[in-house]
Amino acid sequence: MRTIDWNDESNSIVIIDQTFLPVEYKVIECNTLSSLCEAIRSLRVRGAPALGAAGGFGVALSAMLSSAGTMDALIRDIDIAAKTIKATRPTAVNLAWGVDRVIDATSDAYDVQGIRDIVLSEAKNIADEDVATNKMIGKHGAKLLKDGDTVMTYCNAGRMACVDWGTALGVVRSAVEAGKMINVMACETRPLNQGSRITTWELMQDNIPVTLITDSMAGHVMRKGMVDKIIVGADRITGDAVFNKIGTYSLSVLAKEHGIPFYVAAPVSTFDFEGWEDTVTIELRDEDELRFCRGAQTAPADVKVYNPAFDATPMENISGIITENGVFHPPFLLEEVLS
Repeated sequence: MRTIDWNDESNSIVIIDQTFLPVEYKVIECNTLSSLCEAIRSLRVRGAPALGAAGGFGVALSAMLSSAGTMDALIRDIDIAAKTIKATRPTAVNLAWGVDRVIDATSDAYDVQGIRDIVLSEAKNIADEDVATNKMIGKHGAKLLKDGDTVMTYCNAGRMACVDWGTALGVVRSAVEAGKMINVMACETRPLNQGSRITTWELMQDNIPVTLITDSMAGHVMRKGMVDKIIVGADRITGDAVFNKIGTYSLSVLAKEHGIPFYVAAPVSTFDFEGWEDTVTIELRDEDELRFCRGAQTAPADVKVYNPAFDATPMENISGIITENGVFHPPFLLEEVLS
């Protein structure tokens, strides 16, 4: 099934709860706005493209739950819900993009039911388009990979981070589909181990060879010549930097030092065409995510913790950005991405 979808029978959002992976494959339903927001905050659903769909479906859910009898009242309810959804995670731009796109579509509505029909239809469009977009990203990116390449990736930018197929892992999947033999080296990715928990699980489900390493081994394996390309995803791309899971910047520095191409795979919806590095709010995660692991204490309970979820990788460290519109190389002109 898709990572996130809409259930027409129950008028609810259906998601694969990623917090249980890889131990358990569990599907849950969000039938209230608070349950969706909790799912986003706790990373039951995560990944920039998937959050775009979550934002769209969240607006649709709020419209279905509203008891408003007039268009103005319904729009007010939706606007309140939109602010709540956007506040759950501040760094990834796709969440707000999905919310705004669905709300903007309501300008064509003539009555209350029309608004409900439009927001649900537009949210479903976002989900459907995400799959098609990822397939195009994969198609363009697969041309960068040679038969026998070993690709290092970071965090999880696969189908679990999207509605389906994936961005960085979508490139790998498309290359494999084209008949190329691709090996993947997955970093565990602190603080939530989404590389070890989710990326390795995804690839093993597809019988794509994958080797797990700790984040601190990245430089070692690059120096040993064990990596041919690096492909990561992105949560926001501004005019001067790519924001992705914390540790991506370090990986880019190591790649530059060892002459390894460093690619970012992301849909155009991830681009913040007006933003710059110093304007982006970096999400800080719960300190106990580092003090504990799967309920087991791994550090003193009162140790001071700094736990940002993302970092910024400067454009000069990036070999190319893979989008549905093609692969873009330095110097990066954001307006070209839209053409």
